[in-house]
Amino acid sequence: MKKTTIIVVIAVLAVTSLIGFRLAANKKTIDEKNQMPTNTNIAIPVTVAPVAEGTVSQQLVKTGNLIPFKEADITATTAGKVTQVNFDLGSSIRQGATLVQLDNKLKELSLEATRLNIEKLKKDVTRYTTLLAGNATTEIQLNETKYNYENAVNQAEQIQKQIADANVKAPISGRIVKKNIEPGEYITVGTVLGTVLDVARLKVQVPVNESDVYRLREGQTVRVSADVFPGKTFNGRISYIAPQGTEEHNYPVEITIDNAGGLKAGTFVNVDFSQKSNQKALQIPRMALVESIKNPYVYVVNGNTVQKRVIKVGREFDDSIEVLSGLSAGDQVVTTGQLNLSDGKTVQITK
Repeated sequence: MKKTTIIVVIAVLAVTSLIGFRLAANKKTIDEKNQMPTNTNIAIPVTVAPVAEGTVSQQLVKTGNLIPFKEADITATTAGKVTQVNFDLGSSIRQGATLVQLDNKLKELSLEATRLNIEKLKKDVTRYTTLLAGNATTEIQLNETKYNYENAVNQAEQIQKQIADANVKAPISGRIVKKNIEPGEYITVGTVLGTVLDVARLKVQVPVNESDVYRLREGQTVRVSADVFPGKTFNGRISYIAPQGTEEHNYPVEITIDNAGGLKAGTFVNVDFSQKSNQKALQIPRMALVESIKNPYVYVVNGNTVQKRVIKVGREFDDSIEVLSGLSAGDQVVTTGQLNLSDGKTVQITK
């Protein structure tokens, strides 16, 4: 019995030793594998295309919003109580028409008193002139009377101007789009009483590139269209070309539409200059964009790695797209394989 127990114990110890040896050997193998260097930066195959500056030949069409030909505020030039308002919102008015009247009673009474004084002083001047001829008065007395007479005349002119200013006139012809006054209110100098727009004619201002503006001239006829009137065009003419461009080398060009034909200020329109535009523009393949045009960026190859570059895009030309900023001519942009890329990733250019 004791001999059998000893044999069992020896067997158990042998199995335990064998298991321990095997586990130690496996751990050593695992540690050796963990210590071995691994190459995780595998070069990703990509295709590239250069950023190139090319000529864009297309119809010269610009977009903008219509604005009134003229716009003016109806402004008070004197203070007083409003007695009459001769316009409503939407009223059509003519330049020079009386729109607002102020209380002029005191000024009218003052003017009447001044005129009576003028008549008296005028007679005094005549009388003193006769007396001076007969040495019955002095020249000083005559000159003082003349001074009082001229001063009264000037005072009458000032009162007349105040009375005229109390009748607020329309600064331009057009339609009332704002009304800020009602009878009975007291206004001060500079108070804006309303706004009038001249919408019989409309205009639109658009920026034109330096390479195209030199082929335009003032008085030139253009075609104007609006999405609200599909298939219909309006005749416009170039009424102004800015003599100085912006920092982006764009020149503001103003187009006037004499017969708007139902168009309203604020409408989005297209201006067709009826000629080809031959501008220079940086272009890349559309397929180089990683995301949409609303959030555009590309990968630029720099040696054997790539750099993520956020760009600003412009017009679309078939399979190409205009680049406004973020890239330079000669840069190599990735056109395929972008899904596996990130900033600084190693790449291999394939044909």
